[in-house]
Amino acid sequence: MTEVWVTLTTAQPRPDEWVVLLSALTALAVVTWSTSWQISRGLVTIAHEGGHALMALLTRRKLQGIRLHSDTSGVTLTRGRPTGPGMILTAAAGYVAPSLLGLGGAWLTSSGYVAVLIAVVIALLICMLLLIRNLFGVVSLLATGGAIAALTWYAPPDVDAIIAHLAVWFLLFGGIRPILELRRKRRYGRVPDSDADQLARLTVLPAGVWVMLFLLVAVASLAGGAYLLVPLPAGLG
Repeated sequence: MTEVWVTLTTAQPRPDEWVVLLSALTALAVVTWSTSWQISRGLVTIAHEGGHALMALLTRRKLQGIRLHSDTSGVTLTRGRPTGPGMILTAAAGYVAPSLLGLGGAWLTSSGYVAVLIAVVIALLICMLLLIRNLFGVVSLLATGGAIAALTWYAPPDVDAIIAHLAVWFLLFGGIRPILELRRKRRYGRVPDSDADQLARLTVLPAGVWVMLFLLVAVASLAGGAYLLVPLPAGLG
């Protein structure tokens, strides 16, 4: 336990600036290229549904379970008052969760606490695994958690830092694309029961405003994460 504690509390040195920038470009390419996005989008869905689930627990709603589907969609089932602050916060948490998780990850990674970030992610995946109610969701979480555990167990610390940067950039960029897709789908009336539409029925704000609020949080998280991860030139810090 002493060795684990030392590993968690020992800050790792920052990787070279070119490594950070290359990680950002790689993550951006994965998010913008349709083929790689369809393969990796499920990771953003895990964060999205995890955001719903966490907020449901924080607002003391009854969490009934989470389902992840092969088309990269998901659903989080809760029980409680159909209106009120708890329901509003739970519905609003999904689309902003990947970006906020990326921002938190950027803070830990930029501070050198890569091991803490990995431990937190694995702990969250284990908690979600207890709430999954379909086979595909179980397989998805086991595959994701197993890959993270294997990489961090066998890879040296400097490789862990590169992987952490890549994952954080992916969440920061990947948190924006689903919101843009939601905005486009709503324009054609293809998602009448989206989170934004549910929030419109729960509040006085129209769905379009909620979409813009989601996007504002995602863009602000990207800006904040970039500020934390990319060192300022000498003389500007």
